[in-house]
Amino acid sequence: MTQRTVNPQLKRLTDESGPSYDAVARAVKAVALESSQRLGTNKSTVHHWTLGAVPDGPTPGYLAEALSRHLGRRITRSDLGLGSPLDAEDESIGLTLDFDPIETLTAIGSADVNRRRFLAASAFSVAASVVPLESVREAAARTRTVRGGALAGHADVAAVRDMVQLFMDMDEKHGGQHGRAAFTQYLITDVRELCRARFSSEGARAEALSVASAAAHLCGWKAYDSGEQGLAQRYYMQSLGLARESGIPGQDGFVMRTMAQQAMKLRRPEHCLALAGTGWERARGRVDSQVEALFAVTHAHALARSGRHRAALADVDRAHAWLAAGAAAGDEVPFWALVWGPPAATVHSRTAKVFEALGDRGNSARSYAAAAANRPRTTYARIVALDLMAQAEQEARQGGIEQACATWDRAITAMAGVKSARTLKAVRSLRGDLRPYRTRGVRVAAELDERARVFLTHHR
Repeated sequence: MTQRTVNPQLKRLTDESGPSYDAVARAVKAVALESSQRLGTNKSTVHHWTLGAVPDGPTPGYLAEALSRHLGRRITRSDLGLGSPLDAEDESIGLTLDFDPIETLTAIGSADVNRRRFLAASAFSVAASVVPLESVREAAARTRTVRGGALAGHADVAAVRDMVQLFMDMDEKHGGQHGRAAFTQYLITDVRELCRARFSSEGARAEALSVASAAAHLCGWKAYDSGEQGLAQRYYMQSLGLARESGIPGQDGFVMRTMAQQAMKLRRPEHCLALAGTGWERARGRVDSQVEALFAVTHAHALARSGRHRAALADVDRAHAWLAAGAAAGDEVPFWALVWGPPAATVHSRTAKVFEALGDRGNSARSYAAAAANRPRTTYARIVALDLMAQAEQEARQGGIEQACATWDRAITAMAGVKSARTLKAVRSLRGDLRPYRTRGVRVAAELDERARVFLTHHR
């Protein structure tokens, strides 16, 4: 921290927030942890900030977000007396739908490729998560059309779609960090160039914007897989803008569904149910049955997290009925809805999370097992491994430690060659779960812990 004169703006806002400096410090650390940043902030640190000490690195952004959540309105670094106009521009980039999403993505992607820390370590914004709901009422087109660009038709769009699909497949097989910089560079060059073309038809333009939305969504997913939640949120926001402008039925709702899932993962209940519900409304009756099942099961998860258990189980039943009907009819699932593999696997995996939220560990474990079984392991290595990890955790909590260890062992095997912050986090969590059993001298737990230790050593 650097020192300067007393900061009256920060003191006024921390006093307005009501809680003690200790509570502010805990809130700042919690926001930072969402982006995989561990801070040593305490009440003395906060007190020194009010006296003029300047937080280092991305900490001012975490402080602003912590106070925003507590006060219920957006607080910026400038409001805290901790930012310049340039900081304010960096802080807000990508968190609105007010500007051309292609230009915004170019700025975000360029910063991402160059690993600019202000963006990689940015906080997830609860205030920004309401923007997609507001934008439903403001569907004005903002993507700029360039008349002087090259002429692009369906074949040109198909070439870019094939490349996006290739990276989607690589992401699932090898993890989000594999090819990340290369794909982000592709987004801000080739995808951008396609969207700036003159199109042979309105249909070609719609397809191009749809593909660009899927590309931005994948960049967001790669950031999410790296634990960079604020950056992921910014990519998702621009993906939503492109999907909405494309007019492709259901794709904008699918992005809202992803945003709801991100917020649930971060245990931020604000707007989750509204995002899941509005996303579903955007798709209802406009997509095939298997795709609608994806919306229904995410809505079920949001309901379960909101304590509405009976309604959650009803939506789970709807999701599985639509899944069966779509499979029987031979529905063709659009490529943007195949981000996490076959719909059946995704529905089972999200169903497992519903049962987990309801405290039904037996059904949760069985649903995670069904999810893993419905994905080809060599193609979807990362998510199969994570489903198995979650299955084992539910088995262990039911007291079946030997069965859990066998499942955990399969999960670690599935992780071979995967570069993902989430898989590493899952293995670290596994070692914590095994500690009580190691202490009691359970042999299978000790053997598995050693394998996990070696795995982490080789994957730092």
